[in-house]
Amino acid sequence: MTITHFTPIMTFMLCTTGLALCRKHLISSLLCIEGMMLALFTSLATISQTLNHTTTMIQPIILLAFAACGAGTGLALLVATTRTHASDHLKNLNLLKC
Repeated sequence: MTITHFTPIMTFMLCTTGLALCRKHLISSLLCIEGMMLALFTSLATISQTLNHTTTMIQPIILLAFAACGAGTGLALLVATTRTHASDHLKNLNLLKC
């Protein structure tokens, strides 16, 4: 396994463990999810470069567009919850109180 394949896998695993272990703030969870999406983008871009097929060249761009839309939605939710609950702590967010 080369360093080109090892780096996105370890980045994805590090972001997954960060998401599983550090769930105190909403912003840290959103950053872990964004890191996972960027690791997937890097691995898809590497695979599309090694295969040299025209059908696989568009997949990383589509994934990056979905990641940008997800980041925008996550930041909108962060702003909305900060305005309503006055903090971004995840244990304060209860759907039954909304």
